[in-house]
Amino acid sequence: MTFPSSRPAPHSGQAPRSQPQPGHRYDVAVIGAGLAGSELALRLAQAGQDVLLVTQALDHVGNLYAPTLAGADLPQSSRLGQLAADLPEDADSWTFHRRLKTLLESTDGLHLLQSTITALDEEEEDGPDGAGSLIRLSSWEGPALTAHRAVLAVGAFLKGRLLVGDTLEDAGRLSEVAYDFLADDLARSGVYLTGAAQEAAAVEGAPPYEVRFLTLADSELDGFRVERFSGVYALGRCTAQGDSYRRVLKDAAQLAAELTGQPGRASAGESA
Repeated sequence: MTFPSSRPAPHSGQAPRSQPQPGHRYDVAVIGAGLAGSELALRLAQAGQDVLLVTQALDHVGNLYAPTLAGADLPQSSRLGQLAADLPEDADSWTFHRRLKTLLESTDGLHLLQSTITALDEEEEDGPDGAGSLIRLSSWEGPALTAHRAVLAVGAFLKGRLLVGDTLEDAGRLSEVAYDFLADDLARSGVYLTGAAQEAAAVEGAPPYEVRFLTLADSELDGFRVERFSGVYALGRCTAQGDSYRRVLKDAAQLAAELTGQPGRASAGESA
């Protein structure tokens, strides 16, 4: 099976599919532009979906827990694995971030937005094919964003608490603020969150640290879908299954196939 190149396509001269205006409704909103969210957004947009990818900081797109790609073990069949394969073996994670951000911003149908989502509200909407869900995403910045489906790909940031020695920060990684308001909103909606932790080893210029955070309990999920909603899904480290880069990228491929109605496409070639 062949996949689209990870290199940005030359501009076709045509307007991109997604030109968001006030009140614009996306097909899918992906909250979190780490590896899982970025992989999912790319796959959805390349399959013809109108995608919103929200990150709290554009400088944190695709951030890793290590300074280089060494040992990241990104599947070669993944979009991010293809991107990494185009880089030198000793490429640092900042180079990977810059290439990934360029790819996201040059993909038609994908809107990469810097914003902080604080709450999700779901309502039923009548359409030509019957009733469907509409997700309203509240943000710190004020304007609500809307999509027919939403995916939580917020990594280790739900109530993330970063411990460096005796210092405690409200963060999911060094210099990256936690999603406290969103975690509180999920809890108010009845979603059961459970504790988890992850450690990062010391590297040159940065000390070791530990992140303690919340994940959605397995009992809250039916596959990827959050059972208390009809149009909200969860992917990656904010679930108990997101324990490695390889796993979250393979799961992103599977969820993209489900959301685009092509469940057979993710199974072939995704085990590489």
